[in-house]
Amino acid sequence: MTLIDLHDGTIRDVILLSIRYEYLVALITVQRSAMKFFFKTPHLITITFGLALTSTIYANAASAPWENLPELNRDTATYQSADINGVKISFSDVGKGAPVIMLHGGPANSSYLQNQVRALEVKHRVISIDTRGHGRSTLDEKPLSYDLFADDVVSLMSKLGIDKADFVGWSDGGITSLDVAMRYPEKVKKVVAFGANVDTNGVFSDADKKPAFSKFLTRAANEYQRLSPTPDGFEKLNDKLAKMYATQPDWTPKQLSTIEAPVLVIDGDHDEVIRPEHTKLIASSIKKSTLYFIPNTSHFAFIQAPYAFNKVMLDFLDE
Repeated sequence: MTLIDLHDGTIRDVILLSIRYEYLVALITVQRSAMKFFFKTPHLITITFGLALTSTIYANAASAPWENLPELNRDTATYQSADINGVKISFSDVGKGAPVIMLHGGPANSSYLQNQVRALEVKHRVISIDTRGHGRSTLDEKPLSYDLFADDVVSLMSKLGIDKADFVGWSDGGITSLDVAMRYPEKVKKVVAFGANVDTNGVFSDADKKPAFSKFLTRAANEYQRLSPTPDGFEKLNDKLAKMYATQPDWTPKQLSTIEAPVLVIDGDHDEVIRPEHTKLIASSIKKSTLYFIPNTSHFAFIQAPYAFNKVMLDFLDE
């Protein structure tokens, strides 16, 4: 396992500067204002005023990045659908080159990964898939499972004439990517698994109470109503997901050790869903793994710090 931890050193400082740019600008502005005020008022008042404002803004800078859920840009991709295993799977297909399969988390949709699609399509053919029952894809009465998600992906690859691909997956998409790597190793070149878990002990039970994730759940419901061919079906999807999450995934380190493809195990260092020790366990269980934490981001690092995320992703896939 290759370990890359951004909690120390120059690389961390550079990325932190990028993430906190707007806060640092505000901080510098306040400090300059405080200096001007210094020459017009008693020293004690000036120092108190400057320290109070500086402390307030710095506190916001320290807490805001991983609690913020940035708005998504308008997704301008053209989506098409294919009949796959009893449902219609929606996907976009852009770019040319070595193929990359993009898999989102639940209960979201493929538009969440559009920043990564744009970064990849310069050199790659990128297939971004709405998981069955999510986004623009339909749902049937089958119980949901990661094996079923993986089967859908492999069936779509076959329909599109793709023999082997790289995979980039967020949350459920990362889990599905690992499922494909274990069950269909001949289909996988490399995997980027962000915010994944491999058993039910790897997640925090109070994620829905955290600011960014709470906002995400509200947003996902509205997006489902706008995108889905069954706009009133969000509750049904969530019920089926809840049943799946109660017992899945359920993989052992021994099962993960069968993965032959190189895997980038990546997460935000303030992920409100996945326990950091669990992310490290995943990486230590996979033979050709690289572990990477992006500072001051959460389960949504790919939209909170897209440039940092994309650099890590591209460096790994294109090396």
